[in-house]
Amino acid sequence: MAGEQEKLLLDEHKENHFTAGEIVRDMIIGVSDGLTVPFALAAGLSGANASSSIILTAGIAEVAAGAISMGLGGYLAAKSEADHYMRELKREEEEIIAVPDTEAAEVAEILSRYGIEPHEYKPVVNALRKNPQAWLDFMMKFELGLEKPDPRRALQSAFTIAISYVVGGIVPLIPYIFIPVASRAVLASVAITLIALFVFGFAKGYFTGNNPIRSALQTALIGAVASAAAFGMAKAVQG
Repeated sequence: MAGEQEKLLLDEHKENHFTAGEIVRDMIIGVSDGLTVPFALAAGLSGANASSSIILTAGIAEVAAGAISMGLGGYLAAKSEADHYMRELKREEEEIIAVPDTEAAEVAEILSRYGIEPHEYKPVVNALRKNPQAWLDFMMKFELGLEKPDPRRALQSAFTIAISYVVGGIVPLIPYIFIPVASRAVLASVAITLIALFVFGFAKGYFTGNNPIRSALQTALIGAVASAAAFGMAKAVQG
């Protein structure tokens, strides 16, 4: 009866938590680098008086290479995380079989940290000992702080980062498609990219729980500094 009551309460109370954190993180990584790196490259080449066609060609090549590199990096990071989880899972499984009393004592210690008294957590410990899979899941989460990774995570991360990089990287190159004079195209590129950085920074702040305006200004500032540095270095080398 009590279980039915709890189920009814849970059905009535639906919590709206944001659960797409990993996807958003990958999008932030991809778009952020995609907007900044090709932007700085285009600005630097403009400072070296390269033509719009050359800048566009170099920019597209960089976007392609960057998307592949960033996507591969995302894949390897997610794959390493999954491999680490599986190693720890196997080790914890072996410990539960080899030294069950020690592992049960660790469960008791973990529960005691939450202010649960011995007479309260002993039934929980005994219940977990009767259910090895639940015991293993408990140790992975509460002792090691590891969540089981999605098996599709590595490919999903690679794809999300790569596509986000391409989307971000196209933005600063758009003016060079329509404006043949690089000195004019770079001004348009600066304007459109700073607007894109501001909007992206605002969205990033909104989804990550930070101040959107502050995030927007910081993101735009980083992009501006990167492009100014690249432009200045190209001018200095040329001069």
